[in-house]
Amino acid sequence: MRKYNVAVVGATGVVGRKMLQVLEERKIPVENLYPMASKRSAGKTIEFDNRKWVVEELTEKSFEKDIDFALFSAGGSTSLQFSPIAAKCGVTVIDNSSAFRMYDNVPLIVPEINGDVALTNEGIISNPNCSTIQAVMALKPIYDKYGIKRIIYSTYQAVSGSGRGGILDLENGIKGEENTFYPKPIAYNVLPHIDSFLENGYTKEEMKMVNETKKILGDDTLKITATTVRVPVLYSHSESVNIETIRPFEIEDIKNLYKDAPGLVLMDDPENNVYPTPRLTCDTDEVYVGRIRRDFSVENGINMWVVADNLRKGAATNAVQIAEYLISKGYFDK
Repeated sequence: MRKYNVAVVGATGVVGRKMLQVLEERKIPVENLYPMASKRSAGKTIEFDNRKWVVEELTEKSFEKDIDFALFSAGGSTSLQFSPIAAKCGVTVIDNSSAFRMYDNVPLIVPEINGDVALTNEGIISNPNCSTIQAVMALKPIYDKYGIKRIIYSTYQAVSGSGRGGILDLENGIKGEENTFYPKPIAYNVLPHIDSFLENGYTKEEMKMVNETKKILGDDTLKITATTVRVPVLYSHSESVNIETIRPFEIEDIKNLYKDAPGLVLMDDPENNVYPTPRLTCDTDEVYVGRIRRDFSVENGINMWVVADNLRKGAATNAVQIAEYLISKGYFDK
């Protein structure tokens, strides 16, 4: 069986460690692993596939060796600097940052939706924003059957989406300590503020959801608005998604769309308190959908509740699934 040489950039970070875990869980056949990180983390050892691997410092010469693909999760500035270098060395980069997502020549991929587009890459593939991934997973079946005119996103996002700083702010805040990462306390609080504010009054996170949804679904005519909120939850993002379809529907038909859709789990029995929650979805790879009901304020409106683990399907798992898709198509055997 063919084995692959794999680099993980940002290997000691929250998402990088999750990428290593998912690579191992999904039994990606790895011959050589190259964990890379900043100079501060170089020399540390990590365990993968029952072996110990030494973390190397990321430099401009790091990719001058035989590497099939590299999973990047070390921030936008690192991706902007090193992804093109890796690509020039013949490495296929799967980048978890927002650095290249809106580049016309960089595929933005959720494998269940547009995996085939990944094959058109020019050396760099982008992993979408965590909140966008779970949203488009829930939207795609409806989009295909009924068409979508308008989407309203309201998100309730876990602190792990901010990395270790967000996690520590919540944990320390619960102990009564001061916040050091977020601009306001997150413990026992909610912050309608994810990423920086733009001149239009929206945050970067909100505009990511708007723009990335259009790109993944391949439809610039969609009308989308978003409000993204940080909540005092460690893992798994929740989203209230309001959809206005082009064609009429029956609610039961909407629910039936999710029963056999890959990567989606229908949890919708409110009379018995069955609906997705962050605690239930934590450490799983699926996107969970519930609270599906008609929005009577418009002609063809739907409300739904969408929850998924932001570190797994929202980041690490989706990135590894992109690599799996390329492997399944013999991409690295050219």
